[in-house]
Amino acid sequence: MDEAQIYLLTFAAAFAGVIPPGLVNMSVAKACIEKGRKNGLMMAVGATIIVFLQAFLAVLLAKYIFSHPYVKTMLLRTGVVILLLLMIYFLLSAHRKQTHKTIKKKTSAKSFFSGMLISALNVFPIPYFVLISTLLSTKYQLSFSLVHDVCFAISAALGTFMTLYLYVLFFMRIQTKTAVFKKYSNYFMALLMLVLIIIALFRIN
Repeated sequence: MDEAQIYLLTFAAAFAGVIPPGLVNMSVAKACIEKGRKNGLMMAVGATIIVFLQAFLAVLLAKYIFSHPYVKTMLLRTGVVILLLLMIYFLLSAHRKQTHKTIKKKTSAKSFFSGMLISALNVFPIPYFVLISTLLSTKYQLSFSLVHDVCFAISAALGTFMTLYLYVLFFMRIQTKTAVFKKYSNYFMALLMLVLIIIALFRIN
């Protein structure tokens, strides 16, 4: 029973963690608007696979990271650098989109790998799942075995995918009302990167 509660709580935490606008869900929304539902779903699937790996890694590193604050700080600093590069990329993409208005359609496979790449660049789920796994294992006094680690990661991945899928449904339903977002999506993503950089800098300090 304790195991089932842990996996349900992990699912809920992952589901809630992706609800606020972030790099992955906004990228999925952007893909839906610009390239259609299928590409948005494929990006969500690719991102979910990486989240599974990140959650599994988080469980393995939970005790080590909390006993070595330096590692956690380095992860956040790495995240800041990655977000800064992404902000520059989106700004350049926005400028290029204005000067060259023809947009090439991406295949589903490219969207899938784009989702994996964007999710891999988003390092924040690792400390997030480290915290969740540590709190749950402490509360329920369980030592995660390999089976528990895999089930924890699956629960986290399913929670993430559910939220991303809802993002796909939502943005496809309001597709006719998303002209502004579509026009300024790269600027919006660059602004989001700036907000995440500021949050990461506060967490480092």
